Amino acid sequence: MAQFIIVYLGGNPPASPEEGQRHFSKYMDWLSSLGKTAISPANPLKNTHTVNADGSDTPGGATTMSGYTIIEADSIITALSIAKNCPFLEIGGTLEVSELVEMHC
Repeated sequence: MAQFIIVYLGGNPPASPEEGQRHFSKYMDWLSSLGKTAISPANPLKNTHTVNADGSDTPGGATTMSGYTIIEADSIITALSIAKNCPFLEIGGTLEVSELVEMHC
């Protein structure tokens, strides 16, 4: 089976701690529903810096990527179907789904 990465982009912050808890609970339920399909289920990112072509670095990122999940699926169609059920979409976020390519070095 192939591995796919689901990248989390954007999303609106919760209006209250209670709203945040409700969303987090939905997200954890979604991850749990994936079972063994989720190879690396929840990988939030923080303290992002960009390394520029001249070797300098600047705080922040060029994208709104906030985390990722790695899943196994038999096709991109299946991976997209899984992503379309993610509650991250309910908070105005978007998802990018890509197949991971195994490199033999």
